[in-house]
Amino acid sequence: MKLFDPHIHMTSRTTDDYQAMRDAGIVAVVEPAFWVGQPRTHVGTFEDYFLSLVGWERFRASQFGIHHFCTIGLNPKEANSAELVEGVMALLPRYLEKDGVVAVGEIGFDDQTPAEERLFAEQLELARIHGLPVLIHTPHRDKKAGTERSLAVVRDCGFPEGRVLIDHNNEETLPLVLATGCWAGHSIYPNTKMDENRMVALVRRFGAERIIVNSAADWGVSDPLKVPKTARAMREAGISEAEIRTIFWLNPVFFFAQSGRLLLGDVETPAEIDQRRLWEGNSVLRGQTPVVGA
Repeated sequence: MKLFDPHIHMTSRTTDDYQAMRDAGIVAVVEPAFWVGQPRTHVGTFEDYFLSLVGWERFRASQFGIHHFCTIGLNPKEANSAELVEGVMALLPRYLEKDGVVAVGEIGFDDQTPAEERLFAEQLELARIHGLPVLIHTPHRDKKAGTERSLAVVRDCGFPEGRVLIDHNNEETLPLVLATGCWAGHSIYPNTKMDENRMVALVRRFGAERIIVNSAADWGVSDPLKVPKTARAMREAGISEAEIRTIFWLNPVFFFAQSGRLLLGDVETPAEIDQRRLWEGNSVLRGQTPVVGA
């Protein structure tokens, strides 16, 4: 079965991770723009990061047979950097037009400040202008209130709920999201957020409709194989193959296809591997024999 990891920060991962993901059946990923672990101090560092998401990282994924898409946005944690936000916001329209950009995100709340809410609403408007769906980060602290507030911002802005993916849900927040027309993402982590068995229980209770599962693997303790591991846990628990395919393939494809830049036929076609190719003169190899066509 083909698998899709619709939220993973591959900039933080190694080529070994790409190979392991492909070996486990992952053939498509979405990499959301996010916080890199320490505060950025110049607008130009955001631009270089956005360029890497639409360029180098897309190339690097292709070298291992994985289709790479991304989302572009000003993340909620850095929405509080008053000296940078206007410059970053001025960059976004240029990058929201790029090939491979399938949503505005991650946006939403971190500390749930007025600045975060203002930039959240402004980026919803950018998504409307550019005809893109949105990926919304729910806060690690006071998640239920943050989820309720996120849904209220979407509603108050009149943004179409079917084009909204609310991410990092748990048992407390999932019913809130499913009561709307929004999609519900779940990040499976080794020690925090959600794990495989809890996700199985949620699918047994709520079914597969508008349910999305990701690894959200980044520079911290995380696991880029949590999507295949969760699919396996569902299979072992007796979840039907049809529901598994819906959650791990059809749902993310359908949601991000609303961008007009990701089509089912495209991602079902294997990504062409040619490790002889270079990006800006660079190769993913270090002396190895290039793989071509596998």
